[in-house]
Amino acid sequence: MGWLNFRSHRHLAGVLTAIALSTVVAGCSTNLATGEDSFTAFMSPEQEKQIGSQEHPKMVKEFGGEYTEKDLQAYVTEIGEKLVAVSETPNEKFTFTVLDSPVVNAFALPGGYVYITRGLAALATNEAELAGVIAHEIGHVVARHSAQRYSRGVLTQILAGGLAVAVGNGAGDLIGAGASAYLKSFSREHEFEADMLGIRYITKAGYDPQAMATFLQKLRAHARLQATLAGRSADDVDQYDFMATHPRTLDRIEPARQSANVVAVANPERGAVRYMTAIDGILYGDGPDQGYVRGQEFVHVPLDFRFDVPDGFTITNQPTAVIAKDDHGAQIIFEGAPGAKDIRLDRYLQNGFSKQIAIRNIEMLDINGQEAATGSADISLQSGPARLRVVVIRHGDSAYQFLFVTPLDQADSYNLPLRRTTYSFRRLTDREKQIYTPLRIKVRAVNPEYSLQTFINDMDVDRAPAEVFATINGIENGQLPAIGSLVKVVKH
Repeated sequence: MGWLNFRSHRHLAGVLTAIALSTVVAGCSTNLATGEDSFTAFMSPEQEKQIGSQEHPKMVKEFGGEYTEKDLQAYVTEIGEKLVAVSETPNEKFTFTVLDSPVVNAFALPGGYVYITRGLAALATNEAELAGVIAHEIGHVVARHSAQRYSRGVLTQILAGGLAVAVGNGAGDLIGAGASAYLKSFSREHEFEADMLGIRYITKAGYDPQAMATFLQKLRAHARLQATLAGRSADDVDQYDFMATHPRTLDRIEPARQSANVVAVANPERGAVRYMTAIDGILYGDGPDQGYVRGQEFVHVPLDFRFDVPDGFTITNQPTAVIAKDDHGAQIIFEGAPGAKDIRLDRYLQNGFSKQIAIRNIEMLDINGQEAATGSADISLQSGPARLRVVVIRHGDSAYQFLFVTPLDQADSYNLPLRRTTYSFRRLTDREKQIYTPLRIKVRAVNPEYSLQTFINDMDVDRAPAEVFATINGIENGQLPAIGSLVKVVKH
């Protein structure tokens, strides 16, 4: 680029500005959902459909596959199609998918692909609340928010001098970008529009529009509970939690309702009995293929192993690792070690574990009849100096590793409890394979002779059963549900 002089740079900038301005003029179209002009120059409706169809199988795979039990998929599709029929694009094809994920989330791809997780389905208490979530996602699609967000991003790069963007392949760049490209938060404006459209659609379909607000309260209560159980601030949320990707507040729901410009029917539908019947028996929390957290132990039946963590550690089961933390800054990370599968484990620690961290004091071990190796290193973290001990274990045709990270000045005090964790790793007995089963939502009727403690005692969760019962039923902690109502408990 050294041959470009100052005048050439000014000329190029002028060309880019001219391109940008002409694109803005040509790329504005009337938004069917809002009736206003919107800028979608760099992603056409055809490209939206192309992106959706190509990314759909990837999204399903990344979020646990489709959930196929109890015809929940058909039930959600029926609700979705009912809402599309009252939208501004009633003839557009939408695909509704229930994902086999315990994380509470919902999102949409361009081109009419809408997703909810079974974790979200387990949190709602009536059909109107689920319809509100689905309608919100339909609103994002009908208003073409992904096309607007992408086009504005491209225009920004053009104005900044990115000529290659102006002559590139447009929306094709987005294909294959992965889940993160679609799970980024929409702007406040787009979230407000999706809420407004969602309220419009559920109201036209005969549902109670207040369900949007009641479910938002459930989402916030759930986010706070999960953060507390994971040892984080109650105001924290998971990376892919609904509240992280849809930052909405109750004070925005009422203005959205007013902007929806639609009159509710005289007796709006909530559909509590129908909904509770539909979710009775669905999985709650981790499924068999994800492994189970049971107090201080982690059990994975299909992979045939279990291990314990010390008292004081809280376990979180994530898609690619099991992480346990205590209040003093120590962490246990358990994950797969594919690089150790076909080589001696001591050589893996020496050469294959990390190019940045030199593992010292490597020795071979036998852990309950399984080949293993261990070594350590002193490392620097943002929180301060720390001791890292790695234990890699060959288990059948696979290999796994523990990463024990402790503050350096406390490392010696953790030696014995972490050694116990290491040697707790073993295969399951036949009896254990039978008794470890997933948790499920079970629906119960509230009879006059039942007390609140009756339902709390019926919960099979390991921690905070009273708080979990209140959260999944959308009631205050300590509140007895109304006589004759249906409630959810969590059972094996």
